[in-house]
Amino acid sequence: MKYILLAVLMTASLHAQAPKLAPIPVELPHPLFEGTPEPPNVPNLEKPLGKPRPPFLAPAGSTNVARGKPVTSSDPEPVIGNLEMITDGVKTGRDGSYVELKPSVQNIVIDLEAKHAIYAILVWHYHKEARVYDDVIVQVADDPDFISNVQTLFNNDSDNAAGFGIGKDRRYVETSEGKLIDAKGVESRYVRLISNGSDKTQANHYVEVEVFGRPLK
Repeated sequence: MKYILLAVLMTASLHAQAPKLAPIPVELPHPLFEGTPEPPNVPNLEKPLGKPRPPFLAPAGSTNVARGKPVTSSDPEPVIGNLEMITDGVKTGRDGSYVELKPSVQNIVIDLEAKHAIYAILVWHYHKEARVYDDVIVQVADDPDFISNVQTLFNNDSDNAAGFGIGKDRRYVETSEGKLIDAKGVESRYVRLISNGSDKTQANHYVEVEVFGRPLK
């Protein structure tokens, strides 16, 4: 009887400590093309859902902690736009709302300016047409040089073309929903996104990046 009571008390304590979950507050841009995109002829491609993505649940109070935060890049002088646009909240995807970086492997780094518990990262590379960007990698770290506590959250580089290791994630078609990456509550300050052109162009693009989390106490 004593052990049963102890088990009941432990279970109640765990339920009391579990955070309340709620959908993260994502505002999607208006689609710029209609219907489910035809999968392009590229390998290792995930099948489009063909329906809206279900809500992503995270601890209540999670917000886009990347809004207005500073962005640096391996290409400090974009061909189109400026780096501040990547976290400015404008994600229409139309001309004038995206940044173009030079061809080949390029990266951007968002400084959240403090450590956060990160639950989801949402990225729109380009959604005026159905594209598949190559060697997409998302990492977090404690320092801007990505030396301390580096963790890779997503990697669909199947042949190490970008030089950050071979990943097991699948490639995907860009849409107005963006790509949502489950960060599983990782605690970090810096977020790095890497790409290597797409099936349509060698250039790299970003419309917006959102990071949903909560500041650490």
